[in-house]
Amino acid sequence: MSIYLPIAEMSVDVFLILLMGGGVGFLSGLFGVGGGFLMTPLLIFIGISPAVAVATEANQIVAASVSGVLAHTRRRNVDFKMGIVLTIGGFAGSSVGVVLFTFLREIGQVDLLVRLCYIVFLGIVGSLMLFESGRAIFRRQTGTATRGKLHQHTWLHGLPFKMRFRRSRLYISALLPLGIGFFVGILAAIMGVGGGFLMVPAMIYLLGMPTSVVVGTSLFQIIFVTANVTFLQAVNNQTVDVVLALLLLTGAVIGAQLGTKASGKLRGEELRGLLALMVLGVCAKIGIELVAKPEDLYSINEIEGFGL
Repeated sequence: MSIYLPIAEMSVDVFLILLMGGGVGFLSGLFGVGGGFLMTPLLIFIGISPAVAVATEANQIVAASVSGVLAHTRRRNVDFKMGIVLTIGGFAGSSVGVVLFTFLREIGQVDLLVRLCYIVFLGIVGSLMLFESGRAIFRRQTGTATRGKLHQHTWLHGLPFKMRFRRSRLYISALLPLGIGFFVGILAAIMGVGGGFLMVPAMIYLLGMPTSVVVGTSLFQIIFVTANVTFLQAVNNQTVDVVLALLLLTGAVIGAQLGTKASGKLRGEELRGLLALMVLGVCAKIGIELVAKPEDLYSINEIEGFGL
């Protein structure tokens, strides 16, 4: 059954969109990511323009994250104090990101930027996570696993304005989570992601948070950052397709609950390894699409103001 998307200006299969939303919602609850790193490329692959995919996906991430946070809150896996600090940085970063996105869209370079950002960040983060998780699994299986912190203390941990985050058992500078939130907020606006694929590793390896708390806390800050992105994109660029967003939301809410239940059955290093494989898979697909020879070498686009 097909339905017409007014902003995307194309027809799509309803059941395909619901299935995509449910699958990404499942990953949201399982890994503590918004799922945008997967959904935005999927929308682009089925023919939706990157500008509409980025703006609309931010809307879907809100619902998936709310559903996941509710489930993790019942299990006491959310550090709300840390989440608030990350959200403050994310609000500032996402606002800056939308301004940059608007400028690039006006000069016609936003599509290329979105694809390049995916290739660079997904490739780097996915490779590092796969290496670390593989090493952790190998050590556990060979009986050489050691108990210790995943992060190393550097000059960053000597920064001022220290705060105590009791749920995460941390006493660190508030500038660290603020900076991480700001950077991820920019990516959320440009790439149409919640930033979880970058936020989760940063919270584990840089801040030193326990993996069990990271998932729920990441989803908590994603709610507010992506809500801000959705509002600003709708006001500044009018690229949020409400019909598409509602279909994605329906599937995402159900999928997130199922993913949260499944997350408790896997070890931390196994979760990180699976996430890394998915990140690298998406990165490879986008890279192939970017360098592959298009079916139609020439196209005629309408240039605003000239009627061509």
